[in-house]
Amino acid sequence: MRRAPQPYTDAFAYHRIDLAAPGAETMLAAQLRDVGLVTLDGLTSRNAVLAVANRIMNVVPHRDSESDGLTTIRDTRRHTHRAGFAGFGNGDLDPHTERSGTPDPPRLMLLVCGQAAVAGGESLLTDGQAVHTGLFTSEREAGPALAQPRTAFFGAGDGHATQVFTVHADQRVSVRLRLDGLARWSPIVQPYVPQLRAAAVRHQIPLPLAPGQGYLIDNERWLHGRRAFTGSRLCWRALGHPRFAMPRGFEAVLETVVPPMLSEAG
Repeated sequence: MRRAPQPYTDAFAYHRIDLAAPGAETMLAAQLRDVGLVTLDGLTSRNAVLAVANRIMNVVPHRDSESDGLTTIRDTRRHTHRAGFAGFGNGDLDPHTERSGTPDPPRLMLLVCGQAAVAGGESLLTDGQAVHTGLFTSEREAGPALAQPRTAFFGAGDGHATQVFTVHADQRVSVRLRLDGLARWSPIVQPYVPQLRAAAVRHQIPLPLAPGQGYLIDNERWLHGRRAFTGSRLCWRALGHPRFAMPRGFEAVLETVVPPMLSEAG
């Protein structure tokens, strides 16, 4: 059943699923298919986070993950101003797709707060469906341009040529984005990057997390970022592919659907 739009005045409570409730995993899977976002609580240890991650996904190791597959996200004080490592600093983090520079980014991302910042550090989530709709309805040239195949290159020398919006054969759409120094743009889309950035920021939903609270997103639909912070903020992150079936991306608003000739190239 599709949820009615809501103002996100309390996004955490609205999207929360109680993992201890009967049928929790079935509800979680259904909500991910529907809106692509679930919030969770009660995950007060690394082991608890890992246990939940293994219940819902096949965890994929990351460049920075530890032996158990989880990545500890904190200010290392060693990664300031290094492109691709902003998550390990204490500054603002632009809205982005996790592992955007790889051929097959993980479908799911679970992020859980282990220790909150003294100030700032709120998670910022952007629904790619809202960005897609806005760009196709308000910026008529921007949307189709950003769906043209291979108009972006994300990552370093071993990165990936792709596009911001990928239209699948069933007309569903996936989003893939980064806005840092490891994003390069074709002249076709370069003029529209400011509108894209503005839309991604305009639709951000602040999600403050207390210790033990976290969120699970469909990485083909939701972009994530973070506000700058002070203090010893610590989070645990798991990346992986779901243990249940999920359709690709999100359902496009009817008026914004573009021809499938724009390719399913990732």
